[in-house]
Amino acid sequence: MSIWWSLHLRREAASVPLARRLLLGTMETAGVDPDISYDLSVALTEACANAVEHGGALAHGAATEAYRVTAYLDGEKCRIEVADGGPGFPTGRVRTPLRPARADDEHGRGLCLIQELADHVRFDNEPGRGGAVVSFDKVLKWRADAPLMAV
Repeated sequence: MSIWWSLHLRREAASVPLARRLLLGTMETAGVDPDISYDLSVALTEACANAVEHGGALAHGAATEAYRVTAYLDGEKCRIEVADGGPGFPTGRVRTPLRPARADDEHGRGLCLIQELADHVRFDNEPGRGGAVVSFDKVLKWRADAPLMAV
């Protein structure tokens, strides 16, 4: 079984729950275990929120109004990628493991949370175009009654 979809979303807060609901609906329909679906949906929410907040102002002054979310459910794995058109990560690639935010910080938990919820995470910049790319994978577990379970 293989399912994939891609969304081109405006950099607005209202786009984040839309992406999350589409992912949850896809996984529920396919028969993915609800705990796995929840972990991936929280990670997706964090990645989208970062794209909305940080993914707009390019280094040369222009602003981008959109970001892209792509999800692949392929066999035993789900891969999600969120790419924006902003300035990207300052050093080109975020080194892992990340340092968790302090308990009293209001920001800075998203990337660490993504790392905790996914099996494999990559934080990088879009080659040749700028913009951050956050991609993460998780091995899927299936409900016993899964209609589209991988064989």
